[in-house]
Amino acid sequence: MPETESRVALFPGVEPVAHREPPHNLEAEQALLGAILVNNRAYERVSEFLAAEHFADPVNGRIFEACGRLIDRGQIATPVTLKGLFDQDEALKEVGGAAYLVRLAASVVTVINAEDYGREIHDCFLRRQLIEIGETIVNDAFARDLDTPATDQIGKAEAHLFNLAENGQSEGGFTEFKVALSESVAMAEAAFRREGGLAGLSTGLLDLDNLLGGLHNSDLLILAARPAMGKTSLATNIAFNVATANLRDPSLPRQPVAFFSLEMSSEQLATRILAERTGIPSEKLRRGQLIDDDFGLLVQASQDLERTPIYIDDTPAIPVSTLRTRARRLKRQHGLAMIVVDYLQLMRPSPGMRIDNRVQEISMISQGLKAIAKELDVPVIALSQLSRAVEQREDKRPVLADLRESGSIEQDADVVMFIFREEYYLQKAEPVQRADESPEKFHDRHEQWLERCEKAYGKAEVIISKQRHGPTGTVTLHFEGATTKFSNYVSEDHIPAH
Repeated sequence: MPETESRVALFPGVEPVAHREPPHNLEAEQALLGAILVNNRAYERVSEFLAAEHFADPVNGRIFEACGRLIDRGQIATPVTLKGLFDQDEALKEVGGAAYLVRLAASVVTVINAEDYGREIHDCFLRRQLIEIGETIVNDAFARDLDTPATDQIGKAEAHLFNLAENGQSEGGFTEFKVALSESVAMAEAAFRREGGLAGLSTGLLDLDNLLGGLHNSDLLILAARPAMGKTSLATNIAFNVATANLRDPSLPRQPVAFFSLEMSSEQLATRILAERTGIPSEKLRRGQLIDDDFGLLVQASQDLERTPIYIDDTPAIPVSTLRTRARRLKRQHGLAMIVVDYLQLMRPSPGMRIDNRVQEISMISQGLKAIAKELDVPVIALSQLSRAVEQREDKRPVLADLRESGSIEQDADVVMFIFREEYYLQKAEPVQRADESPEKFHDRHEQWLERCEKAYGKAEVIISKQRHGPTGTVTLHFEGATTKFSNYVSEDHIPAH
């Protein structure tokens, strides 16, 4: 029995499915090209979202691309000016050669609907891409490749759908140098026009911005320090400054920040931000040791902060694949300017990966975070712990070798920053009089210690030990421990006289 008949026999009343062609609209393609050939202004209406590869008929795509090249050079695209470009094109000869261009121009009724034609062409292209993604998903699922777990297939499918929604392409590919060059020039122009001349997002800390040039899209920035140095505080301050940078001007785009807090709860992070904005020590907020004036500050600050686009995910031990999925979703729903991960060593690699040791596990995580930064085109700040080797040295300023499982982290990161607060170590090292030490000598030593404490009070150093696109160096910031706030440091030399 033929296959079609067997299907009908198995499912009575069900008509056999006819062959379905991928979505396309050749009439819309020809109408758009004709409109462009008659009035080149029609090209301007569609050039922002339409490209040659979106056309179902490759010949029509090449004509569209050729029109664009002429118009971009300030020339007029007509059947006459295009004739020379297509004299040697065998595909165009098959549809009538230069006469096809003349027919396109002659058949135009109106150029008013040019944008509608372009939208229809682009919509058909997206539908063809969706069909291709669906076929790939089905084939991969049937293959039952034991080396590729189902979770990895889901992540791969989601990546294709995200790329299609964001960029109009289901997969990445080669980028022409002229495209990359125009993007680079646009970035430089934006930096020139932006106040302060930053190419990236402002951290809100002037000296740090000057050294980094801002936070750049697709960069992985590692912020590392020993416990109690203020890693989370600095990351929270930067996240808040980025998220609130454009709120006062409705014409500027929002800059949402995703904060993945693997160590602290969302409530604890919110308390830190409240302490920073109100000046009320976080310890008082947690214990409820407030006075009447404090409540007024809290109410005002909470009302101001409600509009702040910071999104906190406090899932513990979150896998890289889950972080990527949630960041993609946030970008699609609300937009995304930056990601913060606190902290790297508490993450887990994606399920299904074969891990032999801790170093390889951290390597998978750092590579995954760098891939997320590139895919979503946002800066990713990942906090990291330092090894105890720092504590054994006389000079406790961190160096690259102090990064835990440092090899891959250092290699994958575009920027590596360390926080060092001498004040913290000095407070733990108050001199004690030795048995064989005279009171005078102990007094001198204690006075020297007090002087060092006074000089170090409220100071924090951010040491840029690696920067792929710029210089290294050290930035001094002011740190207020009670409110966990980092701010621009102003030395006594720069304080204006009263």
